[in-house]
Amino acid sequence: MPIDYTKRPNTPPAPPPSAAPPGGAPAAQTKVVLTKAAPTVSLTKHGGTGGVLRVNLNWNARPQAHGFFHKNVALDLDLGCLYEFADGTKGVVQALGNTFTARDGSGREIIRLDGDDRSGSVEGGENLSVDLAALPAIRRILVFALIYEGAANWAAAQGVVTMYPVGAAPVEVVLDETRDGARICAIAMLENQGGELVVRREVNYLDGAQRALDQAYGWGMNWTRGRK
Repeated sequence: MPIDYTKRPNTPPAPPPSAAPPGGAPAAQTKVVLTKAAPTVSLTKHGGTGGVLRVNLNWNARPQAHGFFHKNVALDLDLGCLYEFADGTKGVVQALGNTFTARDGSGREIIRLDGDDRSGSVEGGENLSVDLAALPAIRRILVFALIYEGAANWAAAQGVVTMYPVGAAPVEVVLDETRDGARICAIAMLENQGGELVVRREVNYLDGAQRALDQAYGWGMNWTRGRK
């Protein structure tokens, strides 16, 4: 099924503390989970704005079929992002159109997609890398997932996105509150707010594809149709 890809752009609250183990010392915090009730975290205050941030998507590629006449059909999810840099550069990083990297106006690479897991068999899922040494150059990054092949069944996909900042606990967004029939999901927004990098949970399922995502979040790019 044809999917949109870009042709060219125009011009925390921390979770409640864990129960103390025997001995009275508090348990170490292993991750921050963003929820509808607690949707944001500051990576700056969290201590995770150095080095390269890895954003990982994992999902159930072969959900169990139900009923005698139903087949076990693989789900192909794609990880990607819309980006806007401080110099006005806009675009998309995704497997469609082989747009695996994003550079600012100076040519510096800021975002990279490691590849396209068509089978769902790669143990590490799909990964985006964001160079946080370039934080002043980043305005906003919208991480999304697209069901490229298979039924638009997010509940069966059981997707989870985990962000791994260097030197800080991981930040997790579960693709819950699913809405089947939608092909694309805005997962999280990373925004530079006066030098502070804030991550906000979205988990917003949209009808359509990348163009619908653009319109919902006001990116203002030109789109055309294409395939992998």
